[in-house]
Amino acid sequence: MGPHKEGLLRMSLLDGIGSPADVRLLDQAQVGELADEIRGFLVKQVSRTGGHLGPNLGVVELTIALHRVFDSPRDTLVFDTGHQSYVHKLLTGRQDFSALRRRGGLSGYPSRTESEHDVVENSHASTALSWADGIAKANELRGHGDRYVVALIGDGALTGGMAWEALNNIAAGQDRRLVIVVNDNGRSYDPTIGGLAHHLTTLRTTRSYENVLLWGKRTLRRSGPPGRFAYEALHGLKKGIKDVVAPQGMFEDLGLKYVGPVDGHDEASVERALRAAKAFAGPVIVHVITEKGRGYTPAEQDVADRFHAVGQIHPETGLPVAPSRFGWTGVFADEMVRIGRRRTDVVAVTAAMLQPVGLAPFAKAFPTRVFDVGIAEQHAATSAAGMAFAGLHPVVAVYATFLNRAFDQVLMDVALHQAGVTFVLDRAGLTGDDGASHNGMWDMAMLAVVPGLRLAAPRDEATLRDALRTAVDVDDAPTVVRYPKGAMGAPVPALEDVDGIDVLARHDAPAGATSVLVVGVGAMAATALETAEVLAAHGLRVTVVDPRWVLPVPAALTKLVGTYDHVVTLEDGVVDGGIGSLVGQRAREAGIGTPVQAIGIPRTFLEHATRDQLVGELRLRPQDVARDVLTALGGQA
Repeated sequence: MGPHKEGLLRMSLLDGIGSPADVRLLDQAQVGELADEIRGFLVKQVSRTGGHLGPNLGVVELTIALHRVFDSPRDTLVFDTGHQSYVHKLLTGRQDFSALRRRGGLSGYPSRTESEHDVVENSHASTALSWADGIAKANELRGHGDRYVVALIGDGALTGGMAWEALNNIAAGQDRRLVIVVNDNGRSYDPTIGGLAHHLTTLRTTRSYENVLLWGKRTLRRSGPPGRFAYEALHGLKKGIKDVVAPQGMFEDLGLKYVGPVDGHDEASVERALRAAKAFAGPVIVHVITEKGRGYTPAEQDVADRFHAVGQIHPETGLPVAPSRFGWTGVFADEMVRIGRRRTDVVAVTAAMLQPVGLAPFAKAFPTRVFDVGIAEQHAATSAAGMAFAGLHPVVAVYATFLNRAFDQVLMDVALHQAGVTFVLDRAGLTGDDGASHNGMWDMAMLAVVPGLRLAAPRDEATLRDALRTAVDVDDAPTVVRYPKGAMGAPVPALEDVDGIDVLARHDAPAGATSVLVVGVGAMAATALETAEVLAAHGLRVTVVDPRWVLPVPAALTKLVGTYDHVVTLEDGVVDGGIGSLVGQRAREAGIGTPVQAIGIPRTFLEHATRDQLVGELRLRPQDVARDVLTALGGQA
């Protein structure tokens, strides 16, 4: 019986853990039993709710060791990205996972509202070291120099430039008690790439250092009382191996102590390494080797990392409870391969997310034309600008929320230089379960200020394929194509084209009826159609249109606004400064007095919940939108 199955049968040790203090009371045998129970708990619970399974199975012993060595919350634990914090939640008294990532339940990331043991809620990567540096500086200035700050960061997150900016500053604070734990599992979503990855691989694969030293000591013991020459020889052997294995040029030359590599699934070894790091009383890096999905056979045998984040699965097999429907990402993946066959200058860029953003088929078809830059969206954008200058057309595929991190590069490196770069934003709009940091709702309002940038919001498969083909044909400005998470709905055909604006529906009414133009942006086109039916039932003359390319606001749409009594815009982005706001602004600049009612997402951070729950809460359902329009019209029917 595997450890995860055994854990499903008995949970007595885990039931007795109410705080980290309880973890410190366990003996070594009990620690091993607790680790087995936690793995069983995670497989059982996450298979029901969905969530980040693989990363948490990989840090069980490491998290236990952290809480046995350090005293949270007096000592501060900072989790980079935070999706690997489930074990931390269990050890800090949060064991009700029945509503994980659902409204009213536990967040999938650290959350200050849940526990005093949680600090950083932002689930964007490569930030933990900067947080830790700031906390350590504050501890020093406020007279809390005996408190430790511990940052847990993955090897993937270390590919982000912000992490190296932080390391440069951390190294300057030699008296600050800061421990950096590098959780090295060789991947983020995808295998970690770049010079750092190669260096860590060297360390990982030359772990014979301690074994050779042990052999040398045993040889000396067997050969009798050693003389000075034997000791000098052993010292030379130790120094020679250390020069090869230890990362002198990367960490110790910065002034950072280095401990490791350590087997991350040997809790006692991790504990010893952490206690050694703690004794330095200064900045230390502890290099821990772990295996993502440890203890769960389907995850251990999976090479595509499908268990990084899962929906509901059968715990015995790891297979989805319900097969996923063909979605937006799949259409993008297919069209990219088609474009790649037609255009040899088109290349793809990913920030450590080849599989999630749908670039794996392109990479298989054109392996030399894909560039994985690691978790480095800023570098991705500027590198793409360089590629464009040199004659390529890069397609940078990222989650919409992660483009936030590269805004300056989009503005100053791509747009300023009129570079033909296409950004494809997956998971745009409301994503829901992952909470505030993952909702891709900021992109349209943010990118609206970029001169020359063109942005498309396709509504279905046909318009997505067309938008991609159009975008890569633009060679003198940035283009953006955004689409939502999940399954793709039914096709939404146009009745006609009016100067590039798709007319999706017309509802006639008696002469003299109020005329309403409903503008559906991207995925909100279906909502616009249903809203129009409700409004038409109240005697209004309603037309539904989809501009498809919404930035800059098409002149034809501005002209169309002037032919109606009232205009409603629907978007799944921030409404302040969004598309509706811009439509109204352009109408006023053209001397058009038609009121434009912009409906979208308010400027706020949204708690984790399902997309449907958020749509209801934000009054974005067709019946809610129609009611708000009727209210704006003074209750006209």
